[in-house]
Amino acid sequence: MYEPAGRHNVNLALLWPAFGAAMASEMAAAVARQFTNLAVGLDGPSVKEPAWATPHAIALELESVRLRDFSSTAKELPERGFPTLLCAPFALHGAVISDLAEGHSLVGALRAAGLTRLFVTDWRSATPDMRHRGIDDYLSDLNVLVDRIGAPIDLIGLCQGGFMALIYAARFPQKVRKLILAAAPVDISAGTSALSSVATASPLAMFHEIVQLGDGLVPGRRVLKLWAPDSVEAEDIRQLLQTEEPAGSAAAMRLEAVFRDWYAFTLDLPGRFFLDAVEKLYKRNELADGSFVALGQKIDLAQMRAPLYLLAARDDELVAPAQLFAAEGLVGTAPHELRKATAPCRHLGLFMGKRILQNVWPGVVRWLVEPVITKPEHVPLRVATQARG
Repeated sequence: MYEPAGRHNVNLALLWPAFGAAMASEMAAAVARQFTNLAVGLDGPSVKEPAWATPHAIALELESVRLRDFSSTAKELPERGFPTLLCAPFALHGAVISDLAEGHSLVGALRAAGLTRLFVTDWRSATPDMRHRGIDDYLSDLNVLVDRIGAPIDLIGLCQGGFMALIYAARFPQKVRKLILAAAPVDISAGTSALSSVATASPLAMFHEIVQLGDGLVPGRRVLKLWAPDSVEAEDIRQLLQTEEPAGSAAAMRLEAVFRDWYAFTLDLPGRFFLDAVEKLYKRNELADGSFVALGQKIDLAQMRAPLYLLAARDDELVAPAQLFAAEGLVGTAPHELRKATAPCRHLGLFMGKRILQNVWPGVVRWLVEPVITKPEHVPLRVATQARG
């Protein structure tokens, strides 16, 4: 399990919604000013985008996202079943979270377990002219990707990508056959995590001021510099990735370098998207209370009836398992079509940990490829009557 030597800021830096809330509320303005005045800012050296571990193709490219196609082309592995779209989080770090390295790749684990038609959303860093894009804009982009793949699809949402996936499945129920949510925040009031605690305690005005001082963007490199350590200790990386390579070996050092490259590369977020998520999902808990509006339609999770798998990380410091499992009482999924599981790891271990990828995700895939079993409605017994001559 990932236990970062007595500090949680390594983990809190991996996701964005409440990064500013580590300070007391009365210091909000000072924190915002410090954020925008960091020397590294946008003038620091550029960081190369991390490489993907698994060969693939680009199926579609939009301004905000690339659709990466990991479908098998080998003759011995013909395409079968429904296509699966993995909705990666649009967060501080990029979608390579799902394909870090051999043995530490969720993409690889899904393919090895039998998924031959697999796609991943690779959300792109926001540019200044994208600063007004909100959640609705990204849901629209997700819909374009689904149409490009061909509905119905199976949908997997990782952390923040999970709330996007859940909203999408409720908004377009005919396009999603099965849904998997992994460490996704659904009902913020159902549990407490380090992330939700600081989000609740932080004044909303501070988030607005940070966006304003960032000229409408939330620059990822400034966030990383302000709220994360300059480097992650090697032992922390080993525990997180659950690597079996001997410490100090060439293989361990290569894997550590891959992780550090992923960690150093950050995404800039549109201010509107950032504020949408903070205010509507974390502050108001609109998705859970039924008041969230997506693409002009109020989202009633009770109308979301797709088969659902909820996968939590037992020691998740960012998304409390209860915040995910609360979905069970909110959705309209039939009880026989709903599964829950808890993996013995922290947040990132759910997507990168070697043992979790080997031992937990294959069972999720087995559930995913099973046919949907629809129990027949009650049919009144017909009583045969004797024909009259």
